[in-house]
Parts: sequence; structure tokens; C-alpha cells
Amino acid sequence: MIKITQVRDGGNHVTQSTLTLDAWVERMKEEVKTCPVTMFRSQLRHVLPSDHCEAADKLPKMMPAAEFRKTEGGQCMKAYNGLVELTVGPLAGRAEVEQVKREAWKLPQTRCAFMGASGHSVKILVAFTRPDNTLPLTRAEAEAFHAHAYIMAVKCYQPQLSFDIRPKEPFLEQYSRLSYDPDVLYRPDSVQFYLSQPMGMPDEMALHTEPAVSGQRPLERALGSYETADALSMLFEAALRQAYIDLDKPDPADEKSSYSWDTLLSQLALNCFRSGIPEEAVVSRARFRHFVRKPLELVRQVVRNVYSRRQDFGSKCALSREQQLSVLIAEFMKRRYEFRFNVQTGEAEFRERHSFCFRFQPVDKRALNSIALDAQAEGIPLWDRDISRYVYSNRVPVYNPLEDFLFNLPEWDGRDRIRPLAQTVPCDNPHWPELFHRWFLNMVAHWRGMDKRYANSVSPLLVGAQGTRKSTFCRSIMPPSECSYYTDSLDFSRKKDVELSLNRFALINIDEFDQVSATQQGFLKHILQKPVVNARRPYGTSVVEMRRYASFIATSNHKDLLTDPSGSRRFICIEVKGVIDTSRPIDYDQLYAQAMHELAHGERYWFNDADEYVMTEANREFQQYSPEEQFLFRYFRMAEAGEEGEWMAPAEILKILHQEVDIPLNAKRVAAFGRILRKQGIPSRHTRKGTVYQLVRA
Repeated sequence: MIKITQVRDGGNHVTQSTLTLDAWVERMKEEVKTCPVTMFRSQLRHVLPSDHCEAADKLPKMMPAAEFRKTEGGQCMKAYNGLVELTVGPLAGRAEVEQVKREAWKLPQTRCAFMGASGHSVKILVAFTRPDNTLPLTRAEAEAFHAHAYIMAVKCYQPQLSFDIRPKEPFLEQYSRLSYDPDVLYRPDSVQFYLSQPMGMPDEMALHTEPAVSGQRPLERALGSYETADALSMLFEAALRQAYIDLDKPDPADEKSSYSWDTLLSQLALNCFRSGIPEEAVVSRARFRHFVRKPLELVRQVVRNVYSRRQDFGSKCALSREQQLSVLIAEFMKRRYEFRFNVQTGEAEFRERHSFCFRFQPVDKRALNSIALDAQAEGIPLWDRDISRYVYSNRVPVYNPLEDFLFNLPEWDGRDRIRPLAQTVPCDNPHWPELFHRWFLNMVAHWRGMDKRYANSVSPLLVGAQGTRKSTFCRSIMPPSECSYYTDSLDFSRKKDVELSLNRFALINIDEFDQVSATQQGFLKHILQKPVVNARRPYGTSVVEMRRYASFIATSNHKDLLTDPSGSRRFICIEVKGVIDTSRPIDYDQLYAQAMHELAHGERYWFNDADEYVMTEANREFQQYSPEEQFLFRYFRMAEAGEEGEWMAPAEILKILHQEVDIPLNAKRVAAFGRILRKQGIPSRHTRKGTVYQLVRA
């Protein structure tokens, strides 16, 4: 028996249940007393397409693909159903809805067809199974099977329908709102599609379902990408400008002319007629914008005389050749593609509409050539340089992936998930969960741009044996939708690339931290605390200031790895005592919703002096000691109370060690040795010959 999943979102409380497919169909036939679906459809008429309708939140989400159970890490698949849901729309009204339902019902594979919750779409359920009448058991197999099944269903159903199937990414948690349709069509014993188990996810492939452009009015054909009022205004002004040119009056502001007002109006009406502007629109605009002192009926009569004796309506657009090409490009681009400019990668991205390409891809040379060829196939004289000019302009909206993710999260349910994530790392440091929580808030705060003066200069550093899943844990911090903004391959010898990575990536894992040489430690310190990026982008001509998004985390197999003698307050060193549990599912929406909630309510996300003291003390066991430091207390000790000792400069002390153990002696080592003496807290004083330190020979 097929069971589907129902999720009710009550703001801070989310409930989940299952019901049979038969019960779902019966629920759609009758609406409850509060009429939530009818109320949603009524409110939807007054909501802009880009706005959210609050009435939709009162309708439960129905997930037909699988039966899920709720866990701490989110949805866990219990059983896969093999049901694929297709959405047809948008549709104009009930007549088109019923037409699509009838067309879908003719196919014996249709399990169910009903009106969508909006009243302007049709949902079609189709059943799939493997040749041996079994269904995938694991989530990985189910995801691959479901994706291929969706593509197969679209290809089979689209030729039979009069309207387009709206492409949706076929993931298992895809849902639709509970609908109301007393005339729902349901066939429990529908014929199933047979599909062999695919080896992996399908490649994104184009599916062109663009309807033929026919029967359009001249106005729509000329300016199909504009709203009607804007198109009328644009064509009217172009017709007026052309009328002045036709009558040898190049300057419209020049009131002196050798022709009468009715001659100008007649020429204007003629140009408007050829441009396909309706007669009444010409009368209203001409009367109230240019001939306000003339009687309305007289203006109407002049225009009527022109419109009544001509037969070439819409035959010649008054727009210039450049304007027409601009309009054609805009219409083609918006109809065939969806563009956005990713501010984090600094690249334009695109996705082909009416295709199985659900993810945005970078606009590269191959894409530019493909778009140009598609345009030329439609008769539009478009070249790759024209496309590049359009793509890299303000015609393309700006997209910030991290902000888009963070500001579309649900409300936090109040359960702590950040500290339990840290506790999956087995260690002996009791401060680790709190320090990780502080670092996680700091990371999210910098994604939001809350602190532009300081960077997130603290980095967790996981130290443990191979095979303890340190890198897997680091990678699991990023949500899957943002995984392209995570990297664990950074070459510190290429400083320019490293600096650009601060803007390009959200989380950087310094894998094998011990491979960072001592000479690169200074640059690493600079990178960790650099709040903004001042660099020249690839192929750029000038240095620009770019926002820093990146936070750091690191891993290592060796314990003695901190070489900076000035301190270790920039690292949260943790010795991993066992294998990290990375099998536990993570509810990323609630994980990051917790961080957003705590930041919005003033939770401290920066490390104070007490935190830095805790980190510094815990990091002592991870300090790498130089040979000079190791031999220092073999041949010297600190002076006790009342003991005089010797006051010596670092070079003198190092010379003695050089004589005893043959330590190399040079200016660079002397300067570094002075920092070692200060770090050890050895008493010092400043003299004319420099800083000297009080020691007693052992």
C-alpha cells in the first residue's frame, strides 16, 4: 500500500504524518469547514508573482515520492513509492484545467490527475517500477531512479498535452500543497512504467518545449517582452519622432513649422497605424499629451480618417533598427534563458528554460556560441558579442548565494544543533562545543556581512590519525546546496589566488595543516585576519575591494604543528580521539536557522579574552618547539628569588648553545630566539646594547 508524507508547518512547530494515496484523494474531494484552499486561491489573485501568499502556509505539504520519518537530522526515507508528480501550467482557468485533465486521463499510465492548489495548474501522478516489480531501497538508488523516471515521464506526457509541463528538479522531498478538486480523476490500477535501475544521476539535458509563436497581434510581435502600457508608450514616442522627421522638423521643441497641427497628427496616426498601435490608444495619448488645446472629437476624427482608409496595420514599426534589435534580444533572452550574476564567484550564470537543466551553469565561450546559434535559428541576427554585452549588464539581476540561502531559512524550532554537531568529534577538551558554537556563529555572521572591520580569524584545527573522518566532518559543515563554495585545496605559494579565495569561497579547509611551511606561517596569519580583499580579478585591469566571505578550518595528522612563537590564539586545536560520527543526518535548515536566530537576538559571535586564554592554554600541547627552545633549559634555568644570575643578550645565549650543541648562528635565528625568550616569560630589561635576559647556567 502506497503511503505518502504530509508535513504541516505551524511556524515554530512542524508536525509530520503519513496517509495512504486513497485517503489523500478522498481528502481532495471535500474541503474542511475553514476552506483553506478556497481562501488561498482567493488571496492569490491579489498577490504579485514575486511575493509570498501567507494563506499557502496553512496548507500542508504533500510529498508523494516517498514515505519519510522525521529525525533530528531532518527527513529520513522509510520507503520509496515510485510516484512521479508532473505539474502542468500556468493555466488560464478551470476550462484549461479540465482540458489538461482529460488529455492526461487518456493515457493508461495516469494514476491521478487533479487541479493544483492555486487553481491554475494540473498535477499528474505517474507510477514507476523496476522490471522485476521492485523499487529501490536505499536513498541513493531512489534518487537516481526518481530523476530518470521524471525525465521519462515528461518525455511521454508532453506530446499529449496542449500546455507545457513546468520543469521541477526531481528530488525526493519535492512537494505540492494540499488541493481541493471534487472532480479529481483517480485510477488505482493504472499501468506502471518500467525503468531499469540507473547507475547514477542523469546528465542535465535540454528538453525544448517552447510553443510556436503564432497568431500574435502586431503589437505583441513587435514588443513581446514589454508590458502592454510600456509597449504602447515606446511605440507611440517612436512614431511621433518619426513624424517630425518625415515632416522635416528635426527638433520637436521647435514650435515654428510650415505645416498645420492636423498634418502632424495625420502623419503621427499613420506611423502609429503601421506600428500596430490600437486607434483609441493613439487618440488618448495624442490628445492629452501633445494636442491638449484641440477638441477631443476633432483629434479623434483626424485619427479615424487615417485608420479607416489604410490596410497595412502593423506593417512597419516606427522603432529604429537598433531599438528593434534591442527588444528582440531582450525578448529572446527572457523567453529562452534565465540569467543571474553571482557576486561571490564574479561570474554570470544561466539556465535554459523549458529544459532539464535545473542548476545554473557559468556563461563560458561554449554557452555564448550556443545561445548565438539558437538566436540565429529563430532568425534573430545575434552574435556572441551581443550576448556578452547583455549578460554583463544591469539587465541581469544580481545573485548572492549565501544570503539567498540564509534569508530563506525557516524559523528555528528552539533545539540546539550546533553544539551536538561539535560533539560528534570525540575529544577530551570540555570547551570544544562552546568554542565551536562561537566559531560557527562567527562564520555565519561574516557570510551576512555583519562585521566589516574584523575577519573571522579563528580556525578550528582537528588533529588525529588517518581515517578518523576529519576532512569529511569539515565538508559536512557546508549545506549541500552551497557545497561549491567549499574548498580543501589551497596553494599558499600562490598568494594572489589565496587572496581571491577569500572572496570566492565560504569555508576553506587547510587540509594537512602541517604541510604549511614555517616561511608561509606569516602569510597565513595575514590571511586569517584580513577583513577585506584588495586584488585584481582575473582579466581585470584595476585593483578592487572585494568582500571577504571565507572562514577557515584545518586538519592534520601530526600533533606538533604550531610554529608561531607569538601565540596560538587563532586556532582551536582539538585532538580527535576516535572516528568522527559522520553518518548522523544533519538538518541544515535548522542548523543554520539556529545561527540566524541567535545572531538576530544579540548572541556574541566574537572571541573575547577569556576564550583566547582557554584556547592558548589548550594549544600548548600542540606547540612545535625549535631546537633552541628545547636546549635552552638544558643549559640554563630561570633565576630564583634573590639569585643574581647573568644578564645576557639573545645572541650571547645562542652563542653558548652553538658551542654546546652546534646550533647554527645567524641574524634570523637571533631575532626568532628573542621571541622565544619572551614567550617563556624570562625576566628582561632594556639596555643600551638592546634587550637582555636574566638566566642562570644549569
